[in-house]
Amino acid sequence: MGTALEGGPAALVLSGQSPIIDEATLALVNGRIYTSDAGDTVVNTVTIRNGRFVAVGGRPPKAGPGVRVIDLRGRTVVPGLVEPHIHIVSLANRPGYHTILENTASIREVQEALAARRKGVPEGAWITSMGGWHPNQWAEHRHPTLAELDEAVPDRPVLLFERFTGPCATNTPGKKFFDAADAGPKAHPDIVPVKAAASGAIAAAGFTGGGPSASALYYLRKMQTFADRKRSTTDAMQYSASMGLTALLDQVLFPTPGPLHPNQILSNLDQYRMYDPWLELHREGRTIVRLQTNFLQNQNNPELPELKERLRNQFPFFGDDMMRTGAIGEWAAPLASGAVWREAQRLVGQAGWRNENAVQNLAGLRQVVEGYEAVNREFDITKLRWVVHHVPEVDADLLNRLKALGCGVEMGAFRWVTSSDPKVVAGPPFRTIVENGVQVGIHGDGVHIAPLNPWLHIYYATTGINSFGDQVNPGQHLTRAEALRLFTRNNSWFLRMEEKIGSIEPGKLADLAVLDRDYFAVPDAEIKKIRSILTIVNGKIVHDAGVIRS
Repeated sequence: MGTALEGGPAALVLSGQSPIIDEATLALVNGRIYTSDAGDTVVNTVTIRNGRFVAVGGRPPKAGPGVRVIDLRGRTVVPGLVEPHIHIVSLANRPGYHTILENTASIREVQEALAARRKGVPEGAWITSMGGWHPNQWAEHRHPTLAELDEAVPDRPVLLFERFTGPCATNTPGKKFFDAADAGPKAHPDIVPVKAAASGAIAAAGFTGGGPSASALYYLRKMQTFADRKRSTTDAMQYSASMGLTALLDQVLFPTPGPLHPNQILSNLDQYRMYDPWLELHREGRTIVRLQTNFLQNQNNPELPELKERLRNQFPFFGDDMMRTGAIGEWAAPLASGAVWREAQRLVGQAGWRNENAVQNLAGLRQVVEGYEAVNREFDITKLRWVVHHVPEVDADLLNRLKALGCGVEMGAFRWVTSSDPKVVAGPPFRTIVENGVQVGIHGDGVHIAPLNPWLHIYYATTGINSFGDQVNPGQHLTRAEALRLFTRNNSWFLRMEEKIGSIEPGKLADLAVLDRDYFAVPDAEIKKIRSILTIVNGKIVHDAGVIRS
């Protein structure tokens, strides 16, 4: 990360990060500031005091005691982006020194990213990259080989782990470790051999029952300390801030309470203890992006014991504006569990909680709409903001019925990375849903199956082009203004924070990102490369690429 802006009292320095600078008054001038207010106003100045926007447009204050002025020199500013379906708490628990590969486009770029990460990794520590990337995004459409990983990092063990279950790739130091583990005493009665191939390949695990990649993950998680988890959490927050992503609704993952087990895959963590490092950093005043946490239960058990205990003992929407509990999501029970799923929806409605379900097809959407309507006949859910996510297929009738229930629709924009056949339309039908008028937002579903980087998903929403360069969502593209509005003002509704974040307006919390290029003017392909050079949360500079000087 670059050098901090100079000056300013009360600088709090995180490990490996620029200071968070707390100023009494901060004015940004000479920019193109897209406010995402009701009229999509564009202004050239904004003034921040005590963590809030106090003036948008107009004449800025002069620099002086207690007043800092930053000249943007024409740069584009947007509200802090809001992500309402993410798994960043899982990213925050990644073992090893996690390396961001989701922005790479070739094996050579993968090698460069790993080599750059190597510079800050102590001897003997693992360099990892787990989830977020997919071989589809690389020109070679395959994993790097052992030799290619050795070329990038010859002296630290490396493990690349694809999506939930692998497969994985490792280098020579990593293979030596796994070979020794396979030959030694079993680390757990249920562990299976990793069997790293001469090529560095490690076979995938299953979603249950373990497998070679799950065993490799188990070994790394077993070595992880709480200090390691705090470092990974800090890294996750810093990366989010560098993208201009300032508020996140975490949808958790498949819960597995209790001790580590070699059957657990990347999307399994203890749902009670996974928050500990983020909570500790929050207590220390070191959280730099906003986090709201939903709770996923997903039990087939007709008694629904975990869901009932959650509803009985948890506080929804409890916390502060930097860290707050949410409600139920991504499911209260598996969609395929029939009567169990329906009873889970009823229990959530009875408790008066927000409820969310992700669907993969039109049949799933129909099931959710009918289930929500059934609950609403018994308990009024129209003010609870129930949500449906992903929606790769829709029809007008189902959208209208959701609208009548006061529900929202979150459009998953991640299918560009998994789509490989241009003859198969890879929704969602963005244009159809937006024009329906239902409450709508857009999300990326990082960081297991897709990148966290919101600009990659915005690129897909505005172009319909997948990672192979093919048009796979014809006629359903959004304009750039629509996509930005969905990722800011609209998405804040899904966190119940539309009065506080999502736009640059007087009185709202001061979250914004100064971009390194003009989102509204660059060629389509450049959207994927957009980064924040200055990110502000609560009026404090939490990310600085060292480009701007006051």
